Amino acid sequence: MKQLENKVAIVTGGVSGIGKAIVEAFVKAGAKVVVSDLNEKLGHELVNADKDGRILFVKADSSSPEDNKKIVDVAIENFGALHIAVNNAGIGGPAATVGDYALDAWNKVIDINLNGVFYGMHYQLPEIEKVGGSIINMASILGSVGFAQSSAYVAAKHGVVGLTKSAAWEYGTRGVRINAVGPGFIATPLIDDHLDQATQKYLAEQHAMQRLGKPEEVAALTLWLASDEASFVTGSYYPVDGGYLAK
Repeated sequence: MKQLENKVAIVTGGVSGIGKAIVEAFVKAGAKVVVSDLNEKLGHELVNADKDGRILFVKADSSSPEDNKKIVDVAIENFGALHIAVNNAGIGGPAATVGDYALDAWNKVIDINLNGVFYGMHYQLPEIEKVGGSIINMASILGSVGFAQSSAYVAAKHGVVGLTKSAAWEYGTRGVRINAVGPGFIATPLIDDHLDQATQKYLAEQHAMQRLGKPEEVAALTLWLASDEASFVTGSYYPVDGGYLAK
């Protein structure tokens, strides 16, 4: 039997990069997946590539409470239950010192990266509690350490880790395991689009393994946390960072 056979999952921000790798890993493991994102083109491409009807796409803004409710509603209406949620949607935000950080930029990063995780869990938990399951919140290595000129992102990801731990205690006896994953710098389209080769080389060298991570490596950890193999794991923060935090 496959790891996620007969399970229904939500993956936010799931049409590219880490999110897409998670969706593909979940489907391969037997799950049906509701994928949300703002990029309709990539969302429809993902659905069209799925030959077994296991993927549904919902255009949704993770910073919207109403959109988070809609994602859960789609899962229940189409697949009948919800067992797993991966709150993965996020943005990097601009680079600036705290004193120069634009207030609207700060609010946008917090809304998507932190509030969006809370909104997702708020609507996911009542449904997952009915059947038992797992929530995985995508934090970052920057949920554990600081990074200059990224105050909003760092604050949001620290918040995600704290939110995860608090919720895990609340639901520890209610059949829902809740964990956070902390990727290092991962080779995704977002990195390629925004950072030149010299910057990517510098970031790679900050990891003990002297390279960027791969989306599939984050997906493998996420799949394990979603599965029953992680049945005694909750309230934890799991870096997958090539040794970045071992400095």
